Parts: sequence; structure tokens; C-alpha cells
Amino acid sequence: MNILFATSEAHPLIKTGGLADVSGSLPKAMAQLGHTVRLVMPAYQAVLEKYPEQQLLAEFSVGGAGRLLHVRVLSVQVAEVGTEVLLLDIPELFQRPGNPYLAQDGSDWWDNGERFAVFSRAVAEIAMDRAGLNWRADAVHANDWQTGLVAAFLSEETQRPKTLFTIHNMAYAGYFPKSLFDSMWMPLPWWTAEGIEYYGQISMLKAGIMYSDWVTTVSPTYAQEICTTEYAYGFAPIMQQRRAEGRLVGILNGIDTEQWNPQTDPHIEFNYSVTSGRVSQKKRNKAALLHQLGVKDVESRLTEPLIGFIGRLVTQKGVDLITQVIPELLEKHAVNFVLVGAGEEHYEDDFRALAEAYPERVFVHIGYSEPLAHQVEAGADMFLMPSRFEPCGLNQMYSLAYGTPPIVHYTGGLIDTVVNASEENVADKTATGFVFYDPTIHALRSTIEHALFLYSKPRAWQQIQKNGMSQNFDWQQSAQKYIQLFTKEI
Repeated sequence: MNILFATSEAHPLIKTGGLADVSGSLPKAMAQLGHTVRLVMPAYQAVLEKYPEQQLLAEFSVGGAGRLLHVRVLSVQVAEVGTEVLLLDIPELFQRPGNPYLAQDGSDWWDNGERFAVFSRAVAEIAMDRAGLNWRADAVHANDWQTGLVAAFLSEETQRPKTLFTIHNMAYAGYFPKSLFDSMWMPLPWWTAEGIEYYGQISMLKAGIMYSDWVTTVSPTYAQEICTTEYAYGFAPIMQQRRAEGRLVGILNGIDTEQWNPQTDPHIEFNYSVTSGRVSQKKRNKAALLHQLGVKDVESRLTEPLIGFIGRLVTQKGVDLITQVIPELLEKHAVNFVLVGAGEEHYEDDFRALAEAYPERVFVHIGYSEPLAHQVEAGADMFLMPSRFEPCGLNQMYSLAYGTPPIVHYTGGLIDTVVNASEENVADKTATGFVFYDPTIHALRSTIEHALFLYSKPRAWQQIQKNGMSQNFDWQQSAQKYIQLFTKEI
């Protein structure tokens, strides 16, 4: 099949979250199954600067908000993605510095609605072979609200490709005013409760849900959760409708086992695997990480557990639980923390305050560093992931692969990937991490203390590490499930 994979970000081109990791890995896995896959995304200024060697493939025009916009289709070579990458160059919309979605003051770009509506319309033109590429898609895979209108535009076509829309996070629905609908000359029948209208606004997420042949999300448990009032953000009825139609499917994300593999990882000083060096080399990586963090007496800290966290500093990720539980734990235990992330300013300030209050115990890096993320996964003893909700999560899978048992909340993809170290699961050698069942400080603290207790039992701990590292989270199984949907009768 010819598959067009539409996304607003992809690693290593540009990344703000897990969508980029998926978009940088899944197309390659589909291509390895024998399909022709083209990844298409906006030509952001930062991406054009990062990949200056561009080939102009085609030019065409597309309707914007009351204007006609010129689109250049550029091709760039990105070895890590493993498929052809198309960049849609629309300077009026995407030639801006920094983040794909946010202005430099941290607010949404004022014209995000037009930006991603036009991008979606241009993707539909490529899919229908009206962009001058002499290539037609058999299937289009769109992702999150930024590409939600792709399936809607294609629904107007005869002999259109099959469409699949993946929800990576239900919390972001892409709401925009009706003036965008009018200025973009969208079909009037769309402006209904069964279309893209939501309480007087456009919802681009809803467009993807309502007009796609298939709706998927990134773990089986999250597919069930988003049919409930608690997790659906007002869309429970339409999610239940799509489930009743048999059109909602949960497919667990994979991880890029070339990028995230402790046996070959170029970002860590000492490579290891489940069969070789898992204990000794991981300890050496811990020493290297502590030294990098500025610890003076590294040798004395090696026997103390080091707990890592990497993530966006937002309430969803349970950051408030982390900031409250750390002082309680430090009063009772000789334990150290390395915290990496960026996000809401007050959480960044909370992290800095912890580092200031406990300079010998809490090490903070505000921002994101790909090498440091790998080094934390390899050097930490356990990984903290207390998300209130988590559609899939990738860091817990990275942690399992690196022998760093994760501590997770019982939600979404975390349920589908981590086996709790209960007494029974430890005894039968199936445990891979630690699960707490209520998003409270008490539950998190007691679960961390359970992990610290088992850490003091080397044989049990090493078995948990081995169990986690023996899991297979590569993309092949997931890619096959997406292909199966594309080949099913509509």
C-alpha cells in the first residue's frame, strides 16, 4: 500500500512530546513490512534550518482563511525516520522561530486554527494526487487534533483513501471559533453536532474522530478510559458511538529499539544488555551520571538508590505529587533524585526550590536533553512516572528496557506495560515495576518505600530488572495491527 502518515512533529526533526517519538518510529516499522510510506509534516523554520539540503518536489495552491496560499513540497533525508519525509513549506504559516505551537511568550500562536486547517487541506490534496507528485495514497494515517481535519476533507472525495486517526492525548481537542469555519469555506453540513461543531466552536479532534474510518488510541486501556466521562473531556458519547460501531481500537505504542537500546546506545558511557553487564555496567553508568550531576563523593552515593524523572512539568504528569513526596522521603531515607523536565513555570520553580533545599540529594535540569534522558534511564535505579492519566507513555518502556524499574500510577498504557511487584508477582518472577492505585501522596510514598525495600534485596531486585529488560516493545507488532485495519473492509 501507499501510506501517507500526517503529523505535526516527528523525532528527530522537531519534538515537543511523545507524538514525535511515535511519528519518528512507526512509519519506519510500516515500511519494513513492505509498504511505501511517506511522512508529511509542516516545514517549520527550525526544521528547515536543521535540514538545509532540501529537494523541491512540487508546488500547488491551497485555500486558507479568506486567501489562497502557495505550498512547496520539499523532500529531506532523515536516516532515523527510515522513510521519505515531505515538508509542506507555507511561509506565512510556519516560517516562525521556536516551538511548533507556541509563540516565544508561551501562548498559542494566534492563527493555529488556520495553520493546521490549511496543513490538513494540503495533506488531503497530496493524498488525492492533486499536488503534482504523481503519487496517490491508499491509506492516510493522521495524528492528534493538528491533523483532525484531514479525514473530514477526504470525506468529500469520491474514491478516497482509507483514513485512520490516532488520538495520542484526549486532553487537547483543538478548539477554534466559527469564524475559522466560515473563512476556510468548509462545507456547511459539517456544522452540526454530528460533524465538527462543539458548543459553538470547531473541534479539530472531533473532526478526526467523526470522519475517520478508524479511530485508534495508543493503548488498549486508554481506549476504554476515553469512553468514560472522567477521561473523555466531553466526548464520551461520540467515543462510545465509535466503539459501538467497532471503529475504536487501542494499539499499544512501541519504542524505537535502535534509539533506545542499552546494548548500543551512544549516549551512555557503558553499554549493557539483559545477558551481559546488567548489574556492573549499570552501576558504572550510575557513577558517571552522579559525577556529571556534580556529586562530590560519588563512591559513597553508589549504594544509595537514585530515582529518576523525565517529563513535562504539568499536572497530568503528577508533578505536584513528586514535589510533595520528596521532602517526606528524604526525612526517612538515604535516597537521591534526578529530575529532568520543563513546563509550567510554578512547577519549574518547585523543582528549583527542591534542588536548593537539598543540594546534595536532589539534582534538577530544567529543559530537555536527549543525551541526558538516555543517561538518566541507564544510570538511575528506578524511574518515577506518577501520571494522573497516561494514554500510553514511553518512558516506562524505556525504563524497562534499561533495567530501571518504573514506579507508575494505575492508568492508561502504564497498566498495559508494567507488572506490579506484588508479593505474588515477585515470587513467580513476573514483576517488572511498581504500581500505585490512587493518585495521592500517601499511595505514591508507600509504593516508593516498597520499591526501596526490594532494592535492598539484590536477588529480588535483579530479577525484576531482568524481567523488564526481557520484554519486547518494538514497533513491529503494533505496525502490523495498523496495517490490518487499513486492509479491513470499511
